Amino acid sequence: MAKHQKSLFLALALSQGIVAACSHTQPGDAKASSYNAVPRTDFNRIAAELALPLFWVEDKNNNSTVDPDEVNSFWGLKASAENNWVDGAQFSKTFQAAYESIAAHYKTPLAPVKDPVEAKRRAAVLEELHQGRQTIVQTDFSKSSEEDKQIVRHIFEAAVAVERIFAKQTGVDALKKQLPADDTASQMLFFRNQSAWCHAPKTEKNPDCNAIAGNPKRISGLYPASLQAKDPKFCETLAARKDADSLLSPFVVVSESKDGNYGVLPYNAAFSDDMIVVSNALKAAADAIKSSDEQPFKTYLLAAAQSFLDNNWQPADEAWSKMNTQNSKWYLRVGPDETYGDPCSRKAGFHVSFALINKSSLAWQKKLDPLKNDMEKAFAEVAGKPYKAHPVSFHLPDFIDVVLNAGDARAPHGATIGQSLPNWGPVANEGRGRTVAMINFYKDADSKADSKKLAQSMFCPATMDRWIDNDDAGLLDTLLHEASHNLGPSHEYKVKGKTDDQIFGGPTAAMLEELKAQTGSLFFAEWLLEKKLLDKALVEQSHLSFATWAFGHISSGMYDGQGKAKPYSQLAAIQLGFLLKEKAAVWLPNELAANTQDKGCMNIDVSKFAKVVPKLAKVTVGLKARGDTKVAAQLKADYIDSKVSKALQATIAERWLRAPKASFVYSVKL
Repeated sequence: MAKHQKSLFLALALSQGIVAACSHTQPGDAKASSYNAVPRTDFNRIAAELALPLFWVEDKNNNSTVDPDEVNSFWGLKASAENNWVDGAQFSKTFQAAYESIAAHYKTPLAPVKDPVEAKRRAAVLEELHQGRQTIVQTDFSKSSEEDKQIVRHIFEAAVAVERIFAKQTGVDALKKQLPADDTASQMLFFRNQSAWCHAPKTEKNPDCNAIAGNPKRISGLYPASLQAKDPKFCETLAARKDADSLLSPFVVVSESKDGNYGVLPYNAAFSDDMIVVSNALKAAADAIKSSDEQPFKTYLLAAAQSFLDNNWQPADEAWSKMNTQNSKWYLRVGPDETYGDPCSRKAGFHVSFALINKSSLAWQKKLDPLKNDMEKAFAEVAGKPYKAHPVSFHLPDFIDVVLNAGDARAPHGATIGQSLPNWGPVANEGRGRTVAMINFYKDADSKADSKKLAQSMFCPATMDRWIDNDDAGLLDTLLHEASHNLGPSHEYKVKGKTDDQIFGGPTAAMLEELKAQTGSLFFAEWLLEKKLLDKALVEQSHLSFATWAFGHISSGMYDGQGKAKPYSQLAAIQLGFLLKEKAAVWLPNELAANTQDKGCMNIDVSKFAKVVPKLAKVTVGLKARGDTKVAAQLKADYIDSKVSKALQATIAERWLRAPKASFVYSVKL
């Protein structure tokens, strides 16, 4: 039975400012055996609608009744000192009240408000929430050393401040005060999306879908509000200026003086108060380390703490690059990195990715590490001139079990499953960065069941017969994707003195880099198979895993609500379109899918990948090597925006969006 354990998830989120409303009904004398009025799926859905940090993890004993050892809380939504849903081996009165609220809502859903405009908004908010499925990531530190517990506490403390910084970057920090006090669904939307706006495919372009009445205008906190108001194409305007490199550098905020001139404010000045909070928390985590075997981690913590004070991220990168599976059990990346959340795709968003090292990566590293330079030569050959192979020394992916994602790393739906960092500076340019694969996502029974049903709705029976829900297949795809970021024309590679951001523009450059990496995954799987270093069945399953991954991203649409390109969706559409053109994938409009219900299905002929994938690599890696904007534009026209492509995208979306997407929440026990 579950023991009453102190929990960190909510105590460290005091500054989130979102308080869930619970029913004021007095709890009765209900016993655990009576908690069977609401099925688990509905229980978790309604808990989200009520903004309760409560999750029914699984029905362990299959009795259709929620039991005390089956529930958990999660970090970030509501201020609380501990997980108070259970008291010893029994449910607490707090849980009883929450359950009665959930049961009442299940029996009689809330009536819509009288104001038709507000009713429309709230209905759209619920539609947004229903496209996500709370999925909990749990880590138990209750038997860990006091040193480890102190480290976890301080990293979570830093994460709260990082989320505040990210909210300021995205311009939503001040909007929290406008959340309706009686609208718990909107409170949950704001927490999940880290903004007031909707992100799910069916609602992201719905003007009524917003956590705040009146649909406030989206204004980035990284550029002057006046510039954004008067110039819809302000990113292009800034990129055309002589001082563009300074204004669009990744670690500064663009400022505007009284006379209308633009300058820059470094991150440590723009977000000074919270930067100091993060720095102090990281120093406290470093001070907690007394053991001699975690000195590389301690060095990184101290270096990152200083970077939050002086905005010089290179020393932190250097210290971080020296951590590996051999010298630390921890993985932590804290600071500004990815640019996807920036409207210009140039400014780095703050995030926390905190994890435990999984030693199973060592076997893959042993197999692939001697081949890194051969892989670089192979990529250079398909890239063609003017690119030339160069010695590479990057770390092959470490496998990690994520404990917490925060800030820019905490996505509304899904999660990053692989990452190569840093993106700038000597560590990146010299191939000394770190690459990781996050291997503890989508392992829950709900995700696996949805994955199979969705595959059956798209694949023809012959393809589905070969499809296996194989964790190793998906992991191989992720591993080779991340390794490929470090190969070929990457990082700050230049053509005639210009980087890819300058040649293609930030959003397109971001998409093309991910396209190169995912093409690399397909390419090197076949390359390693040819060298007899991989099993044929595993490679085939990896290709099918890629196909389902592609369907998932395509279903999200090619552009977001502001018309900005979605990198992964677009690269998936390009690759699928190319495979269809080369007959490695075939759409059969008159055949039933493997579920025997949907007319029209996809056959994947993995036997053709050996010949087709090098052609794809020649195009996608080659255009980056040459800075070829014409080929990039043609790929977009042929496979993203054409009528034929859009029709197939719509079919994929209709089927794939039948199941809600995983929305990950994080929990620890101390």
